[in-house]
Amino acid sequence: MAQGHSVDEYLETIYFLAFPIGEYRPQSSGSPTLAARVAEMLGVSRASAGEMLKRLEREGLVERGEHKEAILTPSGRERAERVVRKHRLVERLLTDFMGYTAAEAHVHADEIGESFSDDMIERIDERLGHPERCPHGWPVDTEFEQAENRELAPLSALGAGERATTVRLAHAGGPRGRNARGLAGVRGRDAEAARARRARRAGRAQRGDPDRERPRAS
Repeated sequence: MAQGHSVDEYLETIYFLAFPIGEYRPQSSGSPTLAARVAEMLGVSRASAGEMLKRLEREGLVERGEHKEAILTPSGRERAERVVRKHRLVERLLTDFMGYTAAEAHVHADEIGESFSDDMIERIDERLGHPERCPHGWPVDTEFEQAENRELAPLSALGAGERATTVRLAHAGGPRGRNARGLAGVRGRDAEAARARRARRAGRAQRGDPDRERPRAS
């Protein structure tokens, strides 16, 4: 039995991997498995992560896709979204009412989040005035978050001279990480330029050496 992290923590981590990059898919034969990525983010062994993923599959929270990859089922995604929303509201409680910094609130929300019932979370949401975002800029409403994801790109994707607004901070290492990295909202002409640049890069890759082995999904 995998020890140290709850089912909800695993679901939150899988959710973090699934969005904003889309449902998890192995990118090539050399890509790390989902179990390896989850293990790294939670600081557990691959064996422990693999064991928990099997449990989540048995409980109907995770299923295997066409390439045997693990993805959230509808019930697993619904539960993960509740966990994520709770975490972000607890962060706002800690920053708005208790004076913690955003970084401190992130850590403490991990530690105490599961002690809040659904009713308590709804009361917190009401007392806070139904905040739209957590202290790091992530939408409390996960449906809106996933819609907004289509407008966002990592800061590393921006080219020289492109302008963008940082709208969220993500923690390196996932939901349990403590080092922030930026995600930028790229809109308007800059967004078109970014898309055009990616298309040109893709075109160059396709016109490369025909004898060169191309990445394959595992």
